[in-house]
Amino acid sequence: MDLLKLAPLASFLLALCTCVQVAEGNASNPPTKSKAAPKNTVSRELPPAPEGVTILPNLPFLESGREELLDLYLPANRTPDTESPGVVIIHGGGWRGGDKSAAREFNIGTTLAKAGYVCASVEYLKDSPDLWPKNLLDCKNGVRFLRANAALYQVDPDHIGVIGGSAGGHLALMVAYTHGVKGFTPRSPYPGVSDHVQACVNMYGIADLLSRQSTKPDGTPTGQLRNSTLFSDAREENPDLWKSASPVSYISPATPPTLILHGMIDTTVDRDQSISLARKLKESGVEHELILLAGVGHTFDLQTWAKKPLPQDLRPVVTGFFDRHLKPRKLTLPAP
Repeated sequence: MDLLKLAPLASFLLALCTCVQVAEGNASNPPTKSKAAPKNTVSRELPPAPEGVTILPNLPFLESGREELLDLYLPANRTPDTESPGVVIIHGGGWRGGDKSAAREFNIGTTLAKAGYVCASVEYLKDSPDLWPKNLLDCKNGVRFLRANAALYQVDPDHIGVIGGSAGGHLALMVAYTHGVKGFTPRSPYPGVSDHVQACVNMYGIADLLSRQSTKPDGTPTGQLRNSTLFSDAREENPDLWKSASPVSYISPATPPTLILHGMIDTTVDRDQSISLARKLKESGVEHELILLAGVGHTFDLQTWAKKPLPQDLRPVVTGFFDRHLKPRKLTLPAP
């Protein structure tokens, strides 16, 4: 039997037996330290989970020999017959940095788990001169992991979404928009398992690498194009490569519903990236919503930016969006 398929089960049983899971903090069941990740993943230790959430940290999900892991956030105290929708969380960090267990990802994972979602915060290839599209395939394998292990973790395999911030926003858009695109479908370790998602949340990610601009200190785009750390090839040397890695290149009427969140004074990813993305989605008739946050820059979570509350609490916005698209509506029959 494939050992990789047994790895999640083994990790789950180990968590139950040794309380390695980061569980609800109370006197009878205090939180314990999570299992250490392999050295070169540089994964930070997760805080204790809030009430209503169980976390299984550092689960393997890629091919044998890969050291990148994922953190699984689960709603606590579900009945055995409960099937929860799933969400893959993709961290930022300029494609070459960042951490699946960072504060933003913890904020998103715990928020969604409290709302009834099983979330996989995934690590992906970063320490390599040739990242693309291997990092994208890793993220798609996060989706496939949830489907392949749907029975084990009580996931609804027909309702899975994706969310990411910054470079993770770009990768989330690519996961959502390139299902079935040649060269962007993982061959292993889940043959025959779909990477299709039904909804996407993009937090200040790059939508078009070819048009990314520098900004003034107040976030106003200058029109001057910016380079990217995703490729060694410059824009002028290989524009087709840059276009192929741009989510806007794949928008069609079949594109999944998309929620776009961006700060108006973002100086890292210009706000025109999100404004243009929304316009192109509208042109193709794709259901979408764009929220621009005044006085907010880059790297915000669902509640704060720069250690200050956001002008709008995004927790109900994001959970409401996923609820509409990932939680099946029950048919109400008329009374006999």
